[in-house]
Amino acid sequence: MLLTSLKLKDFRQFKGVQPIEFATGSDKNVTIILGENGSGKTSLAQAFTWCLYGKTDFEDTLLLCKATAQAMLPGDEETVEAELKLTHSGTDYTITSKQRYKKNSAGVVQSVGQRKFAIAFKGKDGQQEFVPDLQTDLRMKEILPSELSKYFFFDGERIGNMSKELRRGKSSEFADAVRSLLGLSAFTAALYHLKGSGTSRSVIRSYDEKYDSTSDKRIADYTQRIAQFNEEIEKIDERLLEIEREEELVAEKTQALNDSIKENETSRDLASRKVKLVERRQTLNNRRKTQTVDLLKAFNKNAPAYFAKKMMGDSLGLLTQTQNLDKGFPDIHARTIDHIIKNGKCICGAEVCIGNDAFNALNKLRDYIPPKSLGQLIETFRLTCESSVKGTESFFDDFCDKYRDILSFDFDYAANESEIDDITKRLTGMKDVGQLQAELTKYERQQRNLRDERSQLDVSKGGKETNRDRMETERHELTLKDKNNQCIEIFKAYAQYLRDTIAIEYNKEERRVRDELSMAVGEIFREIYNGGLSLSLDEKYNVQVMVSDFGGYTEDIETSTAQSISIIFAFIAGVIKMARESQQPENAMLVSEPYPLVMDAPLSAFDKTRIQTVCNVLPNVAEQVIIFIKDTDGELAEKYLSDRIGSRAEFDKHNEFETYIRERG
Repeated sequence: MLLTSLKLKDFRQFKGVQPIEFATGSDKNVTIILGENGSGKTSLAQAFTWCLYGKTDFEDTLLLCKATAQAMLPGDEETVEAELKLTHSGTDYTITSKQRYKKNSAGVVQSVGQRKFAIAFKGKDGQQEFVPDLQTDLRMKEILPSELSKYFFFDGERIGNMSKELRRGKSSEFADAVRSLLGLSAFTAALYHLKGSGTSRSVIRSYDEKYDSTSDKRIADYTQRIAQFNEEIEKIDERLLEIEREEELVAEKTQALNDSIKENETSRDLASRKVKLVERRQTLNNRRKTQTVDLLKAFNKNAPAYFAKKMMGDSLGLLTQTQNLDKGFPDIHARTIDHIIKNGKCICGAEVCIGNDAFNALNKLRDYIPPKSLGQLIETFRLTCESSVKGTESFFDDFCDKYRDILSFDFDYAANESEIDDITKRLTGMKDVGQLQAELTKYERQQRNLRDERSQLDVSKGGKETNRDRMETERHELTLKDKNNQCIEIFKAYAQYLRDTIAIEYNKEERRVRDELSMAVGEIFREIYNGGLSLSLDEKYNVQVMVSDFGGYTEDIETSTAQSISIIFAFIAGVIKMARESQQPENAMLVSEPYPLVMDAPLSAFDKTRIQTVCNVLPNVAEQVIIFIKDTDGELAEKYLSDRIGSRAEFDKHNEFETYIRERG
């Protein structure tokens, strides 16, 4: 299949009608389309799959150019169109897809009806003919089935995912693709036609329904029970395939969880440490409250006396220097003198009256006895001061210690908070290992359940096959006794012999194809990635990357992004190379069709050396190469592909909604 041209109308960024021609020469078989990121490379790559299959990977399902949509008035209609011209098996095809859009009264653009798909071709007389609408899907499958298109129309992200699938053992699709592309599907179709599985309508199965049971009713009974066993075995096989797929998914999930646990194994310790720090934060806060209360109590109790200590000391010093301050009598109060004067007689018997010496002496004594006794007051003051001063002896040291504890809290608290913040930041993005472990346990249990179920099904299948085979033997013995049934047995034997012969030839041819493909893929990989690595394919087309060192090989290894993309390049290029070689007369057993490679930014993951090797290999392997490439890689690509480039174009980006394809000389 060779792509001749593509014409777009209002598809995504491509406003109006925009055509592009592709190089189809045997020597000049490369088309390069340059454009910066966001200019429309991916949209153009998606235009191929939309035109052929009506499929895209866009999140925004509106295909109509936004610039065109903005210019529409309510009630206006526009049509998105894609026309791809190609040649397949010597026939020229024109494949078109059209989708109508209309702007409603609210100004919203909506699709109208279904996509219109048409396939036209040139007949033997040179006139254009159309494939009937009901046959377009079938004809498209003949040209290039949708499930195989991803191997020829892909971008950098898709090619990386394909490589991972190959490395993870999910190669059944690749195996089917290889068989189809290299002509082996004819063998499998013949085998299935002769003897399908279960209750399928195959040649051999159809003979079972033709047995004549009139001679022995047991023949009908055996036939019915054999058919039942075949149906049950088929269901078991279907479930076993489901289990295999489920086990692949569970194994992937288990591996991912193990990797995640390994990556996040420190989170458990960090989370535990954070819990302790949060608890310590509360302890620190409680301690600070206690220390503050103790400090205030000590201050309120002893601070006044401590600050008055010097003044009290100075006062007591002055008082000790003053003499005869106390001229009173002990235990004599002013009320006592008042009582004596009122009675007119002293306790000694002397007469007391106003103006006499006794009266005058008693009145003079009033100034030295309570409540006017200064000596008594000073003594009381002295005792109080001595008691207060004695309580302040350790006040300063105690106060400093308590204050120092409060100051140390600020440092401890700040350090504690800093560590909590640091752990919180480190835990951000990390997963809870406990939760991961619980999820891992669930998947490991599911693995065991699937393994147990598979074992039980294998046992059950073996028993059913044994019973079926026994009944087939017994039925065979009964049918040989009847001439009509003998003919059926002969026809079945011929069909079985033909099926076995084709199976032997298919296995031999498939093994040869796989071995040649393995060699082709390995050679192309070494050309693309010359770094001491080697590829090999197993029976299921799983790819293994080996490190070759001093003539030996190590076990399968992990690969970088560039190596992974090199693997899928080598795989697809190897298939294409063998497809081209199968067209040679000596390979009449296989009938295939070479296909182009249409790639969106395939060189971004490579360094300059790898870009050169890729550019050298692909044009020699593929019948046609169409590359959408970034401006930054374009200079190198044009340098290394200069002698193979037959067509050049570039994206002229006016704005986010308008891009035009310009042909370059």
